[in-house]
Amino acid sequence: MSTTSRCRICDGTVTEFIDLGRQPLSDAFVVPGDEKKEFFFRLATGICESCTMVQLMEEVPRDLMFHEAYPYHSSGSSVMRTHFQELAKRLLTTELTGEDPFIVELGCNDGIMLKAVAEAGVRQLGVEPSGGVADLAAAKGIRVRKDFFEEATAADIRENDGPADVIYAANTLCHIPYMDSILKGVTTLLRPNGVFVFEDPYLGDIVERTSFDQIYDEHFFFFTARSVQEMARRNGLELVDVERIPVHGGEVRYTLALAGARKPSSAVAELLAWEAERKLAEYATLERFATNVKKIKEDLIALLTKLRAEGKRVVGYGATAKSATVTNFCGITPDLVEFISDTTPAKQGRLSPGQHIPVREYQAFAGDHPDYALLFAWNHADEIMNAEQAFRDAGGQWIRYVPNVHVS
Repeated sequence: MSTTSRCRICDGTVTEFIDLGRQPLSDAFVVPGDEKKEFFFRLATGICESCTMVQLMEEVPRDLMFHEAYPYHSSGSSVMRTHFQELAKRLLTTELTGEDPFIVELGCNDGIMLKAVAEAGVRQLGVEPSGGVADLAAAKGIRVRKDFFEEATAADIRENDGPADVIYAANTLCHIPYMDSILKGVTTLLRPNGVFVFEDPYLGDIVERTSFDQIYDEHFFFFTARSVQEMARRNGLELVDVERIPVHGGEVRYTLALAGARKPSSAVAELLAWEAERKLAEYATLERFATNVKKIKEDLIALLTKLRAEGKRVVGYGATAKSATVTNFCGITPDLVEFISDTTPAKQGRLSPGQHIPVREYQAFAGDHPDYALLFAWNHADEIMNAEQAFRDAGGQWIRYVPNVHVS
């Protein structure tokens, strides 16, 4: 019998379609000796029978995930730096052109997008609850409020700074279960003809690519045009534009406006039709996805076990949040993957969440190339492959598991 819960958007019935088992906090890299202090929860996902929003079955307390030591930095990837700089230029020429325009970014991280806005002389404010990255943004000359964004926050910002022409969020909105308060905050803070623009992992890409590692504690919602349209409608907003973007393994940039303020673009109807054609909101489609995920698990463990038996060295590449889902769901232990190489100092010298694979500095990989590298940071594959020709020249091979397990 399927497990159910209540939808965080419409209070409908959410029916589970995949259970990825007992999982740790995906970004909680463990100090050796502190293994017994880890927090675990059941990572399962379902779809709402009413509004079609796909969401986690269990919520992880937000202060356990987003805090002073949160280790992810948006500017760590050259691809993402370019992505955010180009978006800032677009907003500066389309939405931030009036008299004294104002933009607010939810979850501004280390300020990579707002830096370009600030340099153009436009008023900006980042709302960022993770203190460490908020300090990095402030050091770039960005105004930052260390806080979670909700209705009360929005009211306070409007009182002090006036209404916002643009509210923006990247890889942030899907993290937040209390969506009603977020969207009430948006309607409170937004100028009458302003826009709320957000981009997050797209369920359509996750299902098509079987990229199940996009499911982890920080990703509570998995959006589609259809579910976002319904979510907006219930909160006095309207979906007026969509744009598919290639970053992070496939995302959609959604644009919402106050209901009736703008005419929806043709792209909205086109994406809704694409989703309907692929039956993305049907339970049977998601059940097939779950079956495909189990096949990846079986194939990946079989391959790693075979390579161990042959005496091959395998290391992980990229101590990503996604890697926690893969290693814990598949049962990948340090005897199968020797260590994970990562360039983030805050993760080095620690152990991966749950499975406790050592995380080492990049030189551990580059200075002594293994036989195989398991690519956890597959969403940056092109950038990584271009940078790692020496690994290939030394006879190294990449193990990838999206959309299926293969060696290249």
